[in-house]
Amino acid sequence: MTTTAQVVDALAKVNDPELHRSLTELKMVREVQVHGHDVEVTIALTIPNCPFKDQIEADVHAAIAALPGVKKVVVHMTAMTDEERKALFGEPKEGSAESYNHIQRTVAVMSGKGGVGKSLVTSLLAVALAQSGYRVGILDADITGPSIPKLFGLRGPLEAGPVGLIPPTSGAGVKVMSINLVLEEEDKPVVWRGPLIGKAITQLWGDVMWGDLDYLLVDLPPGTSDASLTTMQSLHVNGIIMVTTPQSLASLIVRKAIHMAKLVGTPVLGVVENMAYFKCPDTGKQHLIFGPSHVSEVTEAAGAPLLAQLPINPLVSSLCDAGKVEAVTLHETMDLLKAFLKAIPVSITAP
Repeated sequence: MTTTAQVVDALAKVNDPELHRSLTELKMVREVQVHGHDVEVTIALTIPNCPFKDQIEADVHAAIAALPGVKKVVVHMTAMTDEERKALFGEPKEGSAESYNHIQRTVAVMSGKGGVGKSLVTSLLAVALAQSGYRVGILDADITGPSIPKLFGLRGPLEAGPVGLIPPTSGAGVKVMSINLVLEEEDKPVVWRGPLIGKAITQLWGDVMWGDLDYLLVDLPPGTSDASLTTMQSLHVNGIIMVTTPQSLASLIVRKAIHMAKLVGTPVLGVVENMAYFKCPDTGKQHLIFGPSHVSEVTEAAGAPLLAQLPINPLVSSLCDAGKVEAVTLHETMDLLKAFLKAIPVSITAP
């Protein structure tokens, strides 16, 4: 007959897909009951709405079902409390950069597709916030394709503070941190596997002296891979801005990112359509270079409003190439700013 010890031993060989540690080591196995040939277990996920819930449940079921004599397996899923997570993973140590930081809102800028202008939207919004008196930082989480320092004309090396790295500050007062600022050569590629990329993102978050910020904007890499998942689960993201372009293909892939956000329980604050149109400087007529907009499909899938539609503007491209994104002036940026502040307000006087 199967014993409780055999069940626990089988579960010790099942790993959390993201943390790569066994369920027993992570103290996720909460209760094991053996009734003859039937086994009933309770597993506590590290976070509610874990995107790997189904995989963990299936792996647990398979591991127990493989034991000799087991005929029926029942798996109950629950989640750890905040206190249990703190006991397992610990709290920021006194004197660390993370304990030094006080960030009111963390907002990720995301898209399922590359080349839609996430970095531009992140930068324009950050500059508009800073010029309106808000304390703003940008974390460039696109480890393999960082572009934020280039847009702001910033370069390393970084200065080390008493408890962490000091992020360089742009002319408008935006604090910026990116892997490109710590590379010896800015065009050197970062050829890393998923776990290393995830670790780098959490270090750029926790080992940097951000100080007091009203908003930290996180420029995510394209897609729904490890990097995006790590960011949303580890950085206490309060909301997401989805960026899309008019093409039907772009809206389809962005909807995939929206579904991922729903899986991890992070709300979508709104949608920005970039490259929505080109306004002819001679006639003032708007031309739909990429065809008619499909942004309504994206907002409907997200259950969130359209924050702004940004035009194609060659001057914007040239300024960004020159590292002068802060010199970009688009009246649509003010639309974005107002809608953003309405979606996720903060107290500008709060610490």
